[in-house]
Amino acid sequence: MSVKITEDIKTTKGRGRRRFLKGAAATAAGGAAVIAFPQVSRAQTVTLKMQSSWGATSPFQDMAKQYVERVEAMSGGRLKIDLLPSGSVVKAFQVQDAVHKGVLDAAHTVTAYWYSKNKAASLFGTGPVFGCNAPQILAWIHFGGGKELLVELQRDILKLNVLSFFAMPMPTQPLGWFKFHVTSLDQLKGLKYRTVGLATDIMQGLGMKVTQLPGGEIMPALEKGVIEAFEFNNPTADSRFGAQDVSKDYHMGSYHQAAEFFELIFNKDTFNGLSKEHQAIIEYGAEAANTANYGWAMDQYSKDLQWLMEPPQNVNVWRTGEDILKAELDSWDRVLKKLNKDPFFKKVVDSQKVWSKRVAFYDIVNAADYKLAYDHYFPGALPF
Repeated sequence: MSVKITEDIKTTKGRGRRRFLKGAAATAAGGAAVIAFPQVSRAQTVTLKMQSSWGATSPFQDMAKQYVERVEAMSGGRLKIDLLPSGSVVKAFQVQDAVHKGVLDAAHTVTAYWYSKNKAASLFGTGPVFGCNAPQILAWIHFGGGKELLVELQRDILKLNVLSFFAMPMPTQPLGWFKFHVTSLDQLKGLKYRTVGLATDIMQGLGMKVTQLPGGEIMPALEKGVIEAFEFNNPTADSRFGAQDVSKDYHMGSYHQAAEFFELIFNKDTFNGLSKEHQAIIEYGAEAANTANYGWAMDQYSKDLQWLMEPPQNVNVWRTGEDILKAELDSWDRVLKKLNKDPFFKKVVDSQKVWSKRVAFYDIVNAADYKLAYDHYFPGALPF
């Protein structure tokens, strides 16, 4: 275990404080008013080693830093996280194993990256769309039974010595980057395409030849012809890869990954060995990172999408056609019919479906028509 602990309060300072308090008590006994002292944290200083699944220049690494900054600030510097980029200790897809074994104390990743162990992992990010968006599925994790189901998967089924928290309900991930404008389902058949998690099954159901790759391997795979098209996540991350240098047709909107979040994995023994104060900061720091991550994403993603459309990038931004979206839903139906034969997988899907029927109903019935309002004030701005 790589946790480092140092005593933060000197013995001599402790004696001095006790003498001061003793004097204050004597004064109180004499009838004088007593001024209450602030509650000073008694937790020791701890440093945890965390590796992400993201490169040093990835926007996701920036978001991981936002989590670290909030944890350290809330702990008054008594809980530190040494954040490392992908590849520093292990590869992007190996961080869960490293945390389980205690090689790392923590990881910043997504559940789709360990979906090969159990396909139900992808249901906690990149699962089926029953009408709920990412914030609503994140609410399912916290309030609809998802948290307990994840514990059952990690602890009881996979026997993993880890626990997880979630941050950043991601905007819908685009269908991705192509070297032509995709206008029909037939154009996708046989195309070599990159995605991860259950999205692999969905896109294979459309006739695509799918390869799972971490973000850092996408551009080399394009250059070698291993893939011809890809999706990763958002305009900021994609443009940092240089996608606009090899493809000029960016298709927005898709059901293959419409509700994902970051997973913050911690070694269970390490976590249980921390003070209750530090445990709470780690858990609720993820909730604090939600706001920071999402706010930063809205600002940066929107700027970068506009930048991609401008010269000299000249990227064509398209809205994915309805026939392709319907085909994705049909593919989800076929995949779920097959995978629901596994009792645990079906248990998670059924839980999400019950949640979505109620929660999405409220949201869809109640939500304003934002497109109507946008068109009213910015007529002709949308590409569809």
